[in-house]
Amino acid sequence: MSDVLAKQDRFLGMPIRPLTRRRIENFKANRRGFWSLWVFLAMFFLSLLAEVIANDRPILIWHDGGVFAPFLFAYSETEFGGEFPSEAEYKDPFVVELIEQKGWILWPPIRFRYDTNITDLGVPAPSPPTARNWLGTDDQARDVAARMIYGFRLSVAFGLILTLLSSIVGIAVGAMQGYFGGLLDLLGQRVIEIWSGMPVLFILLILASIVTPSFWWLLGLMLLFSWTALVGLVRAEVLRARNFEYVKAARALGVSNRKIMFRHVLPNAMVATLTFLPFITSGALVTLTSLDFLGFGLPPGSPSLGELLKQGKDNLHASWLGITGFIVISVMLTLLVFVGEAVRDAFDPRKTQR
Repeated sequence: MSDVLAKQDRFLGMPIRPLTRRRIENFKANRRGFWSLWVFLAMFFLSLLAEVIANDRPILIWHDGGVFAPFLFAYSETEFGGEFPSEAEYKDPFVVELIEQKGWILWPPIRFRYDTNITDLGVPAPSPPTARNWLGTDDQARDVAARMIYGFRLSVAFGLILTLLSSIVGIAVGAMQGYFGGLLDLLGQRVIEIWSGMPVLFILLILASIVTPSFWWLLGLMLLFSWTALVGLVRAEVLRARNFEYVKAARALGVSNRKIMFRHVLPNAMVATLTFLPFITSGALVTLTSLDFLGFGLPPGSPSLGELLKQGKDNLHASWLGITGFIVISVMLTLLVFVGEAVRDAFDPRKTQR
């Protein structure tokens, strides 16, 4: 029995403190948030395999005793017995016949990428859902299911990277203001008040109209305004923690300010900070979707959920476009909000002390 308890109190070879164990139990107690986390992780994991799920190239080819992975590498037609040294066109019946004479082809479930232009629809685009195009096509004859998968991965990756960078900057600024105080804190608060009072969306629209936006350029523009979300919270926690007895004792013993901040002050501030991260991620996703919907977001042709909503608005007769975009964005944001509520319950001091 003692061995079982010892195993439960360790994670990855490291001991789990009783407080951490109670927080994990409180997180699991919120069943809605707990299962929302698993559903969100499953959706994100599947989106990471977008090239395997939706692609206009085969996943694997077995030909003449050799294994080929066209979704990762480019192969010429001559490698399969053809005549042209250019890259093989796997949808060409001649190339397919050459491969199947000495092997087989494994296709992904959806035989289209997010940018594949389908030329043999048979009906004008946007076309309704069929067995070939599960969610139909958009007004540029591109598969909606493939664009949804790639767009979900791009949006979530954008939100997570922006949340990480915003947290680093916001925690650093808030920690310096709260720990050193004085004139630095006073000037910092005035700058943040002015900076956070600006109309962020309008400024992003103006900047995005001046330059040609890309993933990293748009990420940098949004980072200029998103880092202020955590400054006030971290500053308040650091102001409280710097007056603790052990912090004063460390300062009296000559411990450097950097060590005091990283070892004693920031761990106290991180508890409250972690509860806000899911909500910051959802806010970043909403801002990206809004910019894409207005046409000032990612470059044209990028897999975007906001662009899918815009196509639904422009093509009201193609109801599957707007419905698909609405459901994906609603589910994604709802799962993040539920996870945020569970994290908030996990770090609630009233529940961890019970």
